[in-house]
Amino acid sequence: MKKKIFNILKGTFLVSDDAFKNWRIIIFISVLAIVMIASSHSADKKVHDIAKLTNEVKEMRSAFVDGRSRLMRLKMESAVVVKMKTKGLKPSVIPPQKIIVKPKQ
Repeated sequence: MKKKIFNILKGTFLVSDDAFKNWRIIIFISVLAIVMIASSHSADKKVHDIAKLTNEVKEMRSAFVDGRSRLMRLKMESAVVVKMKTKGLKPSVIPPQKIIVKPKQ
């Protein structure tokens, strides 16, 4: 048992007569490890991209809501009256009249 551990630590299993099958297994495991590491990096990159896009969506949604609320405030009659007062226009005192067109018979 002790001799096997020393042989592994010395690396004699890599240079012995039947070392070719050991090298094949080591190379296979190394390739699998490289593929696993690459897959992990790819998954991490996708997670970061998703987080970045989620933040962009939140920012755009808040900008949309802010723009919509400003538009609502600008469309209010009181805001229009204030802006038109600076140009010398004021609201009519006489209410509007409905024009009814009767069809010809």
